[in-house]
Amino acid sequence: MAFFNLLNRVEYACVCGLLNPLTKLYFCRHCAKLRCGFCVCHEVDSNFCSNCLENIPSSETKIRKNRCNTCFNCPSCQHTLSVRAANTTVPLTVAGAGDSKEGSPAASAADDPSKAKPDAAGATTNTKQVTKKMYYLACLTCRWNSHDIGLPDQTVPSGQWPEPEYPNATRFALLLEHYQSVVLHDKQERQELWRRKTLKKSQFPSLTDRTGLTVSMMRRQMGWSEGKVQLKTTPTPIKPSVASEEVDDLPEELLNAEVNLKTITTLTQRLAQPAKQSASVNQLYPQHNLLSIKRSLRCRQCDHNVIKSEYNPSSIKYRIALFASYHVPDVRLVRGPDGTDGTLLLRITNPTINEMTITIMELPTAEEERLMIQELKTATAAASETVGTSAVGAALSPAFTRVSTLLEEPRMIDRAVNATLKLPDSSFTINQRDDSAEFDEVVQGRQDEPKFIVWRKANHVAIRLGVQPKPEVAADEDVVVGFTLQYTYVNTVAEKSLASSGPTSMSGPDREQKWQALTTRIYVNLGKLQTVSEE
Repeated sequence: MAFFNLLNRVEYACVCGLLNPLTKLYFCRHCAKLRCGFCVCHEVDSNFCSNCLENIPSSETKIRKNRCNTCFNCPSCQHTLSVRAANTTVPLTVAGAGDSKEGSPAASAADDPSKAKPDAAGATTNTKQVTKKMYYLACLTCRWNSHDIGLPDQTVPSGQWPEPEYPNATRFALLLEHYQSVVLHDKQERQELWRRKTLKKSQFPSLTDRTGLTVSMMRRQMGWSEGKVQLKTTPTPIKPSVASEEVDDLPEELLNAEVNLKTITTLTQRLAQPAKQSASVNQLYPQHNLLSIKRSLRCRQCDHNVIKSEYNPSSIKYRIALFASYHVPDVRLVRGPDGTDGTLLLRITNPTINEMTITIMELPTAEEERLMIQELKTATAAASETVGTSAVGAALSPAFTRVSTLLEEPRMIDRAVNATLKLPDSSFTINQRDDSAEFDEVVQGRQDEPKFIVWRKANHVAIRLGVQPKPEVAADEDVVVGFTLQYTYVNTVAEKSLASSGPTSMSGPDREQKWQALTTRIYVNLGKLQTVSEE
């Protein structure tokens, strides 16, 4: 039963040649192929704070330096800090014997004692103590609070806590401004070079003229003033840093004083505050909480979404969830071969709502795999040339060129098979997934099953296959077997296109177009080869 928790025992081959467990793969229903994390494009949809669930726009995220303004992390254990309230006594100065009213100078002195003014007539003043609610930061995990470093309490829960001053903040601001100007200058130079190299499609200016001549002529005919000409920026000069051989001597206290490890910060605490990296725990200040992101995954070949989450930060649902475990048969190792029996037991699960036909075949040879990679490269190159030569592709050539260059380079599978698998002699079917079958006591009728099928229940089938390790396999070496799994898949994209074409298109020969026979290569690690001792 331990094999059910080891995801790396059964691995699936992606189109690019990388091996991953089924839980880390995606399925593009437009391409009808498996995609790994390198075969999809990662896009950031939204930024939000995981503590207060505030949704922050991308433009504001850059200004906030990817941090939340209201939430803080504990500088000691890196957990989220909580705002706690405490009642404190504040002096209230009352002039004469009368009580102060709201809005009077005496009442304002309760909020800030420095605003209290002495009586000009020299009257006697009476000082009273009033109770006021103040707020401070505290960690419920390690019991750290803002009183440990002397941060003043705030009168409101969402108060502006004072920020520490860093010695090199000005220098970093100048460096940031300098490199931003360098990036802008390089971008303008690339755009100018690309504009010069772009060939003119016609001698007459068109509406999509990149030189802006058409726009300028139209503005003159309409009597408008010329637009603001963008000036070419130059990088802002900055004073370079100069290394110096004169270094201050280390203080004697560092060499002679007794070291107390409880007052010295750890490496994790210093890396959490890279601007200052304090050596003492008394100088650790709370840091703003880092923002989290919601990202979507897009297929790099067909440019369709594979994963798309909800925009609401508190929602964990997906708009589009094309995980491979929802469309591809799940193969699990139930029992491996032992010393007396050279067979393995595999359980295959159908995750779809349609009946699935399974055929287990041999892996392609090295020559056949090279031919498959060459055909894939040829098809990708032909698709990119078709897009570039079309009328729409010519206008959108930069975007399509960017997508085609991001495709993962296919490669040979880096996994050697050192055992022979006795394949079944026929195909078999697996029932569709039925969620109500787990609660209903449905007695399945007996049917003639092939000899390699051990048992069948709902959408699960267990099969027994023979394994024969190769003679050159050394002792204590992992035994790896592989096979090609062919399964039938109902193309829902084709079904929608057929349904939209007409009511009668789903019957007859057109109905067969939505069924596809897909293949995937699976590698199973059976564990170490054990030698049987002869007694």
